[in-house]
Amino acid sequence: MSKYDLVVRGGSVVDGSGAEAVTADVAVKDGLIVEVGKVSGAGKQEIAADGALVTPGVVDIHTHYDGQATWSSRMSPSSNHGVTTVVMGNCGVGFAPCRDVDHDLLIELMEGVEDIPGAALHEGLSWDWESFPEYMNYLDKRNYDMDIGAQLPHGALRVFVMGQRGADREPATVEDVAEMRKLTAEAITAGALGFSSSRTLNHRSSKGAPTPSLNAEYNELIGIARGLKDANDGVIEMISDFDDLNDEFSTLEAMIKESGRPMSISVAQGINPQGWLTLMNKVDEANAKGLSMSGQVAPRGIGVLMGYGTTLNPFSTRPSYSEVADLPLLERLKALRDPARKAKILAEEPTSGFARLFSMMAGGRKLWDLGDPPNYEPAPEDSIYSLSKAQGLDPWSYVYDLLLENDGTKILYTPFANYADNNLDCCREMILHENTVMGLGDGGAHVGTICDASFATTVLAHWGRDRQRGELIDLPTLVKAQTYNTARAVGLGDRGLLVPGKRADINVIDFEKLKVRSPEMVFDLPNGSPRVQQKADGYLATIVKGQVTYRNAEATEALPGRLIRGSRS
Repeated sequence: MSKYDLVVRGGSVVDGSGAEAVTADVAVKDGLIVEVGKVSGAGKQEIAADGALVTPGVVDIHTHYDGQATWSSRMSPSSNHGVTTVVMGNCGVGFAPCRDVDHDLLIELMEGVEDIPGAALHEGLSWDWESFPEYMNYLDKRNYDMDIGAQLPHGALRVFVMGQRGADREPATVEDVAEMRKLTAEAITAGALGFSSSRTLNHRSSKGAPTPSLNAEYNELIGIARGLKDANDGVIEMISDFDDLNDEFSTLEAMIKESGRPMSISVAQGINPQGWLTLMNKVDEANAKGLSMSGQVAPRGIGVLMGYGTTLNPFSTRPSYSEVADLPLLERLKALRDPARKAKILAEEPTSGFARLFSMMAGGRKLWDLGDPPNYEPAPEDSIYSLSKAQGLDPWSYVYDLLLENDGTKILYTPFANYADNNLDCCREMILHENTVMGLGDGGAHVGTICDASFATTVLAHWGRDRQRGELIDLPTLVKAQTYNTARAVGLGDRGLLVPGKRADINVIDFEKLKVRSPEMVFDLPNGSPRVQQKADGYLATIVKGQVTYRNAEATEALPGRLIRGSRS
């Protein structure tokens, strides 16, 4: 008779606590870890992990699977990178609560802010809910390849309470604030892991309208914070432009005080290489006052993927490219190979809507061939500008022809954050900072321009083994950063550690072979809409609640993942 449901034998166990690796077995029964060490009893299923790395499953706290979770059981690409828990509903956007008359508005908001095709959302969303608890009940009936947690999004809440006044960013009345407070408490009680809001002009609907929560006033934010206090649970996730740093931080600190709940804010290096440190100094000061605040950070540059098959390329808005942009890829490539069309496109200027991104590429100095395997820390001498000049070519003519290679599947990369110094030294500082937490991967979002759900693999492979242009980080620290630390940041105390009594969410990894594959376009969204997919090599097994969901990067039939009903789960 087997004593255990599963035993992972003889792996190098990095348990998520920050402790050094030990060779041990991990025994699982009824979805929980029951023994770590020398396990004598047999398992109904056993995995030989000699020479392999054994870690907790990744807990990704910043995703946008709000739509995908309603029509799919697989949260790819996250599930291809050892992720066993995701938290969605970030950046103040989502689909609940929502009245029937506001479906289009919330779709336009998600499409604009998170680059998820409106056609896919219109086709895929069933809208079998109105309130946030009804949305949770809908998700609760579904099975997944990982656990899913949801947050209450400010944009949806504001429109639900205020209608068009909320979408138009009018000030909330006393009655509006009281209703938002009540609905916030209701959502948290129904199992929401927290509340999220956006206060950045970068977030706009597909029609160009700023996000409804952009300039929500102090009394509204405090009212919502009191809703979390009423429920005595949940976390707060915020993103802001911090135009007036001191005033904005004063408001955020007041939200923490009024709610009694932890908060994370998005932090990244911008054009000013040291600017992010100013923000983190404020986070440090808040913690010194006894307020629980963390900076949510990324492990690599945040940027845009560009090619003739993706949403954007350097010629996207030039008139002569726009003439063929909607053709099927093969027909488009044929048209682009016409020397006369190339000459016309290169002679044209990008339109104003594309000027900012074009400027970020800095004449090709901030533009790289991503490569295979992808290189997320490329050197200046490998930039498009440097390579083209070495051949005596115009950078944009060089790019034009480069993107025609490999049947138009070539992808370029321009990082707009975390790469001001042309290296990832700032990311190393962020990962190691005592008041940061890993996040910002946006799994499920920006489907035609990024695939940062692969952050989870980059953390281990790049920072733990491959980095050539600076110092590495030890594996125990890296594992803890995206398992225990992220679970704790959203109140999930039942996972993130390989110790008895915790959830049996486990990765078995061939560390020497671990790598991120090149991104590719697939057409598997509802209505056949495209998205960027990116897989990985080296994951021998991903285990969720004691069941193997992926083996050697291939999905099994097991779907043990469920909706998480609050941090007390």
